[in-house]
Amino acid sequence: MSPTPGPLRWKLHAALLAVWFAASFGVVFFARDLQATVAGWPLAFWFSAQGSIVVFIGIIGFYAWRMGKTEIAAGGPSQAALVLGRRRIHRRFLIYVAVLIFCLLGLGLAEQRGLSKAWIAGIFLSLTLVLYAGIGVYARTAKADEYFVAGRRIPAVYNGMATAADWMSAASFISLSGGLYLQGFSGIGDQPGGLAYVLGWTGGFCLVALLVAPYLRALNLYTLPDYFALRYGGRWPRRIAALAAILCSFTYVVAQIYGVGLITSRLTGLHFEIGILLGLGGVLVCSFLGGMRAVTWTQVAQYLVIILAFTLPVSWLAYQQLGNPFAVIAYGQQLPKIAEFERQILASPAENQVLAIYAQRADVLQKKLQDVDAAISTDRMALRRQLRDLGETAADDWRALTIRRQMAAAPKDAPTAREVWSRQLAENRDRAQPMGGMPVHTQAFSGDPAGSPAQQALFTSSRTNFLALMFCLMVGTAGLPHLLTRYFTTPDVSQARQSVAWSLFFIALLYLAAPALAVLVKYEVMAHLVGQPMDSLPAWIGQWSRDPALLSVSDVNGDGVLQFSELKIGADLVMLASPEIGGLPVIFSILVAAGGLGAALSTADGLLLTIGNALAHDLFFEGENGEVQATRPVMWSKFALLVVALLAAYTAAQRPAGILSLVAASFSLAAAGLVPAMVLGIFWSPTSRAGAVGGMLTGLCVTLFYMASNLSVVRDAVPGVTGLWWGIQPVSAGIFGVPAGIAATVFISLLTRDGRRPTPSL
Repeated sequence: MSPTPGPLRWKLHAALLAVWFAASFGVVFFARDLQATVAGWPLAFWFSAQGSIVVFIGIIGFYAWRMGKTEIAAGGPSQAALVLGRRRIHRRFLIYVAVLIFCLLGLGLAEQRGLSKAWIAGIFLSLTLVLYAGIGVYARTAKADEYFVAGRRIPAVYNGMATAADWMSAASFISLSGGLYLQGFSGIGDQPGGLAYVLGWTGGFCLVALLVAPYLRALNLYTLPDYFALRYGGRWPRRIAALAAILCSFTYVVAQIYGVGLITSRLTGLHFEIGILLGLGGVLVCSFLGGMRAVTWTQVAQYLVIILAFTLPVSWLAYQQLGNPFAVIAYGQQLPKIAEFERQILASPAENQVLAIYAQRADVLQKKLQDVDAAISTDRMALRRQLRDLGETAADDWRALTIRRQMAAAPKDAPTAREVWSRQLAENRDRAQPMGGMPVHTQAFSGDPAGSPAQQALFTSSRTNFLALMFCLMVGTAGLPHLLTRYFTTPDVSQARQSVAWSLFFIALLYLAAPALAVLVKYEVMAHLVGQPMDSLPAWIGQWSRDPALLSVSDVNGDGVLQFSELKIGADLVMLASPEIGGLPVIFSILVAAGGLGAALSTADGLLLTIGNALAHDLFFEGENGEVQATRPVMWSKFALLVVALLAAYTAAQRPAGILSLVAASFSLAAAGLVPAMVLGIFWSPTSRAGAVGGMLTGLCVTLFYMASNLSVVRDAVPGVTGLWWGIQPVSAGIFGVPAGIAATVFISLLTRDGRRPTPSL
């Protein structure tokens, strides 16, 4: 093939990228104007939640078909010559499917016979972890080609399935539906979210297919930094690319191990930290022993668990509510009903009474924060007075015990009080907003473009932040090392293109169902919980409210009836509790927990392998691939993987920021640090070594600076640090890092001629 795309391919790229841009950024920009309702669906909501994903799949599928047809006509390899042992793989996969279904049916029958939930959870968790570990042991290898790229023998459809499992992390499985439940279409205020994640995490595969994956696969690389060394030469392009890969992958893997701990502790009842170590053992057995070969087939096995765990509860909820198990098709019927419930909630006197109480609590906390020391003293004296009065009147012991607990839990010093009361103030202010701070579900962007100047400014900020987050997620997808490395495992370039198409197809099965689950659960809450007496709420409310971070219920106005704002649901609850909400047997709850565990484990496998390979292959041995030294990078990669896994587990045990925010940060880092120099190196031959180094450093530094400068601890410690630029939230820092990286790469390349190397032949 030619070093860069020829005229025909340029036209194909341009046409498909134009369709991609119109189906994503074009639709979103005009979403507030697309108010028509088609077959009961709000047009903008349908296109953003479903239509765009279908278009993205069509773009990648057409591109793979068109390029494959061209290559066969030019005498390229046929599909029959590329597929090795496919029948045997199919047979093994079908056996695995049958065994998994048999285990589920068997445990379901055992539940009916009285087997306890603890035993069911223990058996199913053990079976899945033993399966994953068994694959790791069976696929163990010390050969570099097998360890780094699975021998380049993975057929496109199975590589697509493994990529989907790798991609559908804890953020996608656990938090995405909950985020859509809480954030609606576009997020809360100027904080982006909602369907930006669905569009960003799917639309980015168009960039992977059109701009990156086939070109990298043609070079027979082991790691992504290998490309920078091959394209630009010297040590620094490889080193900086390796450091960028480690940085974004470590941020990502901490979120996954956090999810491992969350799911494992829920599934087994163990402490969070013990859950992390237990799940981490399953990760290490696969990636440590067999590298990419073991990880690939483990992820294929995990994908089936993940997709069954997600789609079965949402299908059951759809069948219960609508009589149609095809939730993706049917859930639009609930959107008008939810809109009517929202209008009733906004007009409810009891609801407004609850909001007024939250506002009053916020005012009290605000006054306390004006003089923290005096407030601590006043609160302590008031509690002592209540305790003394109770003693004089011989009050019930439980009331005295309650007051003593309040005294023990009260802040003892000013810094602690300020932190606790500030957090409570923010929470009460949020809950004092209409609908507890949640937006109207199908409304595109906050504010009003035809309202007051403040409403217009809020609308502009909301839309801008939505587009910025979507941009960072899409471009970051094209630069994530653990994703791109998956396409190095296919037999050839044509299979790599097909693999991207299969990847998005398998991913879409979950991403199309996530908005459906959010809508169905919201309808269940509004129709069957709100307005019910507190003493007649379903059993799952009591079960999950043991963890206030997931669910809290309080009769704020004391009327004995649940109002919408008196119920606080955490993002992780929507998926984890979906079987209980639908009234499914316990085995489905265990399956959901196992699916979440599989999602976190599969992504953690790929990320830890990427970090270990970058440390050993790219930093320590700097691409050494000789026959005699072939085993040394593999052994050092295994050692680095173990160390990084323990470090990531320690970081996750500190319970850092939420899963979605951690993941989004890693996308911005990948987008700014790797994509400009990588894509320009493929398509623009004048790109120089100095330009690539300058571009990567500039993109990373700008992104990291913007993230750090918006941390409260940094602003407090460093006077004069600026806040937001043009109102863009720090989660979308890559919106500044990517253009800065492109500009630096182009500018320095135009100034420097030394160190230029021709684009490798593709």
